[in-house]
Amino acid sequence: MSSKILDDMCDVMRLHQYSIQHTERSYYDWIKQYIQYQTMTCREEEPINGKAKIEAFLTLLVVDKEVSLPTQNEALDALVFLYPFRLHESD
Repeated sequence: MSSKILDDMCDVMRLHQYSIQHTERSYYDWIKQYIQYQTMTCREEEPINGKAKIEAFLTLLVVDKEVSLPTQNEALDALVFLYPFRLHESD
């Protein structure tokens, strides 16, 4: 089912004419990693304590994978694309 999430994401990005070479590939990779991290099966399956889990994922990137701040921000941008407007709501 995660491939359905990723396929839908690519369709929306192409509809809005995002750059396939950079943005689409980047977001695809980050969202795929996040889906695997959360073991999600559908987009509506937002994790309980979503903000905390997103923060945990971003922290994992910095602490364990030692990514730079711009790379962490790119991952966050991808997650904001996955969950439009939901990240700003209270858990």
